[in-house]
Amino acid sequence: MDRPPETLTDAEAAAELAALATAIAAHARAYHADDAPTIDDAAYDALVRRNADLEAAFPHLVRADGPAAKVGAPPDARFAKVAHAAPMLSLDNGFSPQDAHEFLARIRRYLALAPETPVALTVEPKIDGLSASLTYEHGRLVRAATRGDGTTGEDITPNIRTLADIPATLASRNWPDRIEIRGEVYMTRADFAALNASFAANNERTLANPRNGAAGSLRQLDVSITAARPLKFLAHGWSAASAPFAATQHAAMARLAAWGFPTAAIALAQTEDEALAH
Repeated sequence: MDRPPETLTDAEAAAELAALATAIAAHARAYHADDAPTIDDAAYDALVRRNADLEAAFPHLVRADGPAAKVGAPPDARFAKVAHAAPMLSLDNGFSPQDAHEFLARIRRYLALAPETPVALTVEPKIDGLSASLTYEHGRLVRAATRGDGTTGEDITPNIRTLADIPATLASRNWPDRIEIRGEVYMTRADFAALNASFAANNERTLANPRNGAAGSLRQLDVSITAARPLKFLAHGWSAASAPFAATQHAAMARLAAWGFPTAAIALAQTEDEALAH
C-alpha cells in the first residue's frame, strides 16, 4: 500500500517518482502509440494521481520526464507529421465534487472574481476516443491530424474523410475563413462488441477496448480498413479560428452543430452544483 507522501524522505520520494515516470511512460506508450494497453484506465489513473500527490508534497523533486510534462505519444513515423497551430492538450481528471469545486476556485482566482461569483458552465459527457484536429479553409476540410505529442501529430486526412460524421464542406454559413475543429473519433460499445465478435468468428485478434479499437482503426495506412470500421466523431472544441464566431462554449457548440458536426453539449448550468447534478 502506498505510504502517505508526508511520511517519505526525499530519497524515498525521489526513488518512487523515478519508478513512476518509467512505469507511466511505458503504459502511455502502450496505450497511445501501440493501441495495446497493459493496464486498465483505473490503474493508470491511480499511478498518475500518486505521481501528482508526490509532486505536490515534494515540488523540488519534480522530474522533467514526469507525466505532467508529456501529452499523448510521439507521432508514428509511418505518417507525415503535422505541426498544430495551437497545442492539443489533455483534459485533467476529476473524481469527486470537491475536485470540481477546487477547479472552479482556481478559475475564479485566475479571473480575479469573488468566491461567490457565479460561473456558467457547459456540461458535456466526455467521450474516450482518439483526439483529432480538423482544419477547414473557406468551409472545406483540408487537413486532419491526431494529437500526437500535443505539439506535432500525424496526418490522417485520407482516413478522416471516410467518416460519415465529418463534413467535407461545412453546412450553413458564417464560419471563419480558417478554423480547426477538435473532437474525438470513437466507437460505441455496441459497435465495438459487434466488431470483436466478427474478428473472433474469423479467428482474428480482437481489440482491447473501444478507445484503442478506434485509434487503431483510424491510424491505418490502408484507408479501406478505416472505412470498413464503425467509427464516429464528436466535436467538443476548436482552435486557431481566423475570426471569433461565438461568445461562449455553449454557443460555439450550437454553431458547430449547425455546420454539420455531432456535438454533446447537453446543458448550460449557472452554478457548479447545478452542473454536477448533470
